[in-house]
Amino acid sequence: MLLSELAKPTAHELLGRDVEAGELQYNSRKVNKGDVFCCIVGTFADGHEYAAQAVEKGAAALVVERRLPLDVPQLLVPNTRVAMAEMAAGYYGYPTKGMTILGVTGTNGKTSTTYMLKAIAERMGKKVGLIGTIRNMIGDIIIDTERTTPESVDLQRIFRQMKDENVDVVIMEVSSHSLDQKRVHGIEFDVGEFTNLTQDHLDYHKTFANYLAAKKQLFYQSKKAVINLDDPHAAELMEGLDMPTITFGIREQADITASEIDITTRGVQFDMHYKNITSRLNIPIPGLFSVFNAMGTAAVALSMGWTLDSIKGGLENMMSVSGRLEPLPTGKHEFTVLLDYAHTPDALENILKTVRSFAMGRVVTLFGCGGDRDHAKRPIMGEIGGRYSDFLVVTSDNPRTEQPMAIIDDILEGVKKSGCEHVVIENRREAIRYVLEHAHKNDVIILAGKGHENYQEINGGKHHFDEKEIVAEILGTN
Repeated sequence: MLLSELAKPTAHELLGRDVEAGELQYNSRKVNKGDVFCCIVGTFADGHEYAAQAVEKGAAALVVERRLPLDVPQLLVPNTRVAMAEMAAGYYGYPTKGMTILGVTGTNGKTSTTYMLKAIAERMGKKVGLIGTIRNMIGDIIIDTERTTPESVDLQRIFRQMKDENVDVVIMEVSSHSLDQKRVHGIEFDVGEFTNLTQDHLDYHKTFANYLAAKKQLFYQSKKAVINLDDPHAAELMEGLDMPTITFGIREQADITASEIDITTRGVQFDMHYKNITSRLNIPIPGLFSVFNAMGTAAVALSMGWTLDSIKGGLENMMSVSGRLEPLPTGKHEFTVLLDYAHTPDALENILKTVRSFAMGRVVTLFGCGGDRDHAKRPIMGEIGGRYSDFLVVTSDNPRTEQPMAIIDDILEGVKKSGCEHVVIENRREAIRYVLEHAHKNDVIILAGKGHENYQEINGGKHHFDEKEIVAEILGTN
């Protein structure tokens, strides 16, 4: 393909000669001879600074926001992220055409909601593609993922693969970062869903208003909307939207509501009301948040015209979601271990409230906070952890480039306010060993923060760290 052909979908000025163009790349280390390198202006780095390295590796052309003093053809564009997204869609033949695209955004609940939607869509006989935090999937085939929503080039490549595999419905988690960074630019979603908005990612967005604005972008790219009306930001999110919308909630007068809620260790049962129809649902994931996730999922399915029978059948027969209040085998030991991805104040509070509602013994929580991320939430999570737990083990999570004890000290500010009995064990593996070896009969132990992740990020590197394996090794259940 000629560079001029590759550039057709986007506004540009061609500086230099027209040449044969290979694949689009945004990482200079992955450039092969003939590729086109996009100089992405990121949060921590500017791709223009790596352009010379890309040319040395054989890049045939560059996509730039400013002319560079390099002897290679350049596409001068207003925004390299937008240009990359538009060119990637064209390069892969606009693969989303003809496929149904469902997007879910929000601080918490995205992963569980997408798995619920997958279960319903498959109940309807659809072939499903899934893009999200845990993994990407085509039917039952797993594709590894590095981030919740891939970069636009990677995303369009995945769409192409899904299209070639005759996928009917693509279900996506859509992160605030991906919306702000134009990774999903140009994609038209058949339905966009908003789950909730609580404090997270302010290290990136800086203000809550910016965070909300990023989430709202999904609905400017959607044909229909589904909104959690109980969320305090719902009205602001819905302001100015002109599209068919279904709302859900328990406290507010929404289109879909729930009553007669019964939460047990095995799951949650409730009556879901929509128009003049009431359905009794039995969801195999405990917690009030599962009621909200199920209602939001049902709203998306109803927006698509899917049947109530398929909604009920899909939700009631789905498997538990990896790292989402997931029980781990404990063998002969008379205590419970639950693995959960909760890494925001709201998510941690929801999980702990849920566990408190059914725990017969102590609620023991092990958690930390990620490095190079929102510092303000650390003491908040410490206080929440202490308020709803009988005992806390404060440890490391993904410290990244920060010192683990500096992160722990921030958490302890909140823990001390709660007055909860606690210990500090920086090494997370040893912290898990401690909590298991000191467990009492009927304790419910929550390992919070890592969930499905099978690594720790320390000093810029990823190290294998799978809490399922660690628990099994310590308890001898492997």
